[in-house]
Amino acid sequence: MGTSAVIGVDIGTSSSKGVLVTMDGRVLRTATRAHAASRPQPGWVEMDASLWWREFVEITRELLEERGVTVQAVGVSGMGPCVLLTDADGAPLRPAILYGVDTRAIEQIAALTATLGGDDAVMARAGSALSTQAVGPKLAWLAEHEPDTFAQARRLFMPSSWLLWNLTGEYRLDHHSASQCTPLYDAGSQAWFEPWARPLAGPIGLPDLCWPGDVGGRVSVAASAETGLPVGIPVIAGTIDAWSEAVSVGAPRPGDLMLMYGTTMFLINTVPGPLSATGLWGTVGAFPGTHNLAAGMATSGAITGWLRDLLAAGDFTELLALADESGVGAGGLLMLPYFAGERTPIQDPLARGLIAGLTLSHTAGDLYRAALEATAFGVRHNIEAMTAAGGTIERIVAVGGGARGALWTQIVSDVTGLPQVIPTTTVGASFGAAFLAASTVTDADIDIDAWNPPADIRHPEPKRTAEYDELYALYLALYPATRRISHALAIRQARLGTPQPAHQ
Repeated sequence: MGTSAVIGVDIGTSSSKGVLVTMDGRVLRTATRAHAASRPQPGWVEMDASLWWREFVEITRELLEERGVTVQAVGVSGMGPCVLLTDADGAPLRPAILYGVDTRAIEQIAALTATLGGDDAVMARAGSALSTQAVGPKLAWLAEHEPDTFAQARRLFMPSSWLLWNLTGEYRLDHHSASQCTPLYDAGSQAWFEPWARPLAGPIGLPDLCWPGDVGGRVSVAASAETGLPVGIPVIAGTIDAWSEAVSVGAPRPGDLMLMYGTTMFLINTVPGPLSATGLWGTVGAFPGTHNLAAGMATSGAITGWLRDLLAAGDFTELLALADESGVGAGGLLMLPYFAGERTPIQDPLARGLIAGLTLSHTAGDLYRAALEATAFGVRHNIEAMTAAGGTIERIVAVGGGARGALWTQIVSDVTGLPQVIPTTTVGASFGAAFLAASTVTDADIDIDAWNPPADIRHPEPKRTAEYDELYALYLALYPATRRISHALAIRQARLGTPQPAHQ
């Protein structure tokens, strides 16, 4: 029969990743496909959903090249919350609109907030205020600007639920993803809130709800022929990638904070009960009875990728070495990381990136160091907003591609003054999806701490933390001091149709 294993696949912003894992958590094989989002206009961030399925098929077939393995179940996850509209047969009607980095629905956010009674009323019902992260305003934008497409829509998908549909024919969405479909979902009753959902969804039939670790369906004959997966094996419902990443490092316990180092930076604090706060997102968790305060920056790794391309550097290794040489404070530079607007905690899609203190003596290493420090300042800003809202942070676990390098995580610990646990496996969301898949097909009590034990702890260095305290005060002052100018430039960029890069 061979070694029993599970497959986990995640559709991310800049790549799709898959992992083949034994039932005791041993990674047998990984596979990756790089891609880029499309930016057809300033503030728009989209992706062709056919790419998601094509890469899933390619990744799965590559993983199945491992000999002597019998796949028992499949886990899926993906970026979100996204808006993919399809017809009744699941055929996409237009490219998917991505999560909070897509800022097209600013006017709809304001109008809908007023219609529903203000931020407090929306937060009381949905857990979060309306923002660029919310699904509802993007549906309103589509109804207003693309009425013919909207009239044809019958299904609403995210990457994880669309993979589930293609694999099984089942139309389902997990509760966590639904809780980010603000204001369609009632966080208290954990169900679609029809008085708000029906006017926004229009002709779209909303999916049935289940939990991320539930069996969403079983691999169909047609999907088996395409992917090579055995007919009839279970597919978990899955969820948004950041929450799957939190599962992958055992961070869904009260007091845990997952810090995801990726194209964007994401933070999830598990809290004892429902919490909401202006500027943050209150959601239901990945498991029944759990709740989160979440935060997300619009860029992080996207800036480092932009700098690498701008400086024509071959890879990140050289830039990291130069940034290490630059030292605390990047030679007197200070950067605002708002290169695609900013999500939490300022919720300002018109914010823009800024590098202050430039002189002719500054180097590539200084610039790269400033970018790493800027993301760390953004992390601290979000952590302070979480604790002010009632969140408690007892343990931070780092995950994602950026967590594999020592410098970036060390800078974040130095800036925040907080230690970070570095897990053995930082594969991320696909590993979390695989864990959920394994949990569905075994009677044994699978422990994520056994699957993915700690490998290291990044401790802050008090002297560097003291230096960063001074710089952080300047960081907090820089945004309000330049906000009016940044907004004017953002409006000018939109008017000129300034091309946007595809790093995110």
